[in-house]
Amino acid sequence: MLSEPRSGRLAAWGNALLAGLVSPDDAVLTIVGEDAVHRVEGLPGESGPVGLTLALGRLRALGVTGLRVALPAPGHPLGLSGPPDFNARALDAEEAVVCHGAALGLVPEVYEAGPDGDVHVEVVWHCLAVREAPPADVPSLGEAERELAEALREATEVLSRLDVAGSGPVAEAAVDAYRARAERGREVLAPGYPPRAVRVLELAQRVGLLISVAYENGHGGAVSASEISARALALRPVERTARRAQVAAYNAFVEERERGVR
Repeated sequence: MLSEPRSGRLAAWGNALLAGLVSPDDAVLTIVGEDAVHRVEGLPGESGPVGLTLALGRLRALGVTGLRVALPAPGHPLGLSGPPDFNARALDAEEAVVCHGAALGLVPEVYEAGPDGDVHVEVVWHCLAVREAPPADVPSLGEAERELAEALREATEVLSRLDVAGSGPVAEAAVDAYRARAERGREVLAPGYPPRAVRVLELAQRVGLLISVAYENGHGGAVSASEISARALALRPVERTARRAQVAAYNAFVEERERGVR
């Protein structure tokens, strides 16, 4: 839950590439990550799927100057602006990238390919038309940081009262895994992002870890139906807050450019 989304890597390193802060090879290598290959389908001017390097160059030629992230969930079209077809596909994927400077968006479709024992992941980004309008429900970095701190305090208090997954080997393993990911992903936001965006994303990931541990480590001490329901009610707004903060962090590059900061 709330792990690093592919749309986040594409937006962050795509923004750095569009700004001339990283090379195409470095950007594409980081975006692809542990996947086998990424392709983009439906780009204007292209008759079939193309590689990421060509796709990012084509987007620049089409007028794209930045990339934003959307992380929608049922009832919460976070980062989306329409039309309904694009929103529906983004909701199915639980993520999307929206271009700034051209009315286009990208939605990933993930495939597993290969024989048993040698399965690899391939990603096709579908390029679709989007509505040029403000994205839904995206906070500023300052708002996201304040909301996260408050949500984390409230959730910790509730989960502590319910004795939910606060300790034990499963929780310790989750914390160790998070720390390992954090060490590997120090530059997940790519060059050019403001330090506050990095702080907000790291806090959102820590909140995501809390949510994951609480959901995955059994019922803890929450043995009654009412206590289990209370835990779910406590986690739901926290998860929403953390997703909003993630989007605010990934979108900070474009937001600063719009305000004339860079």
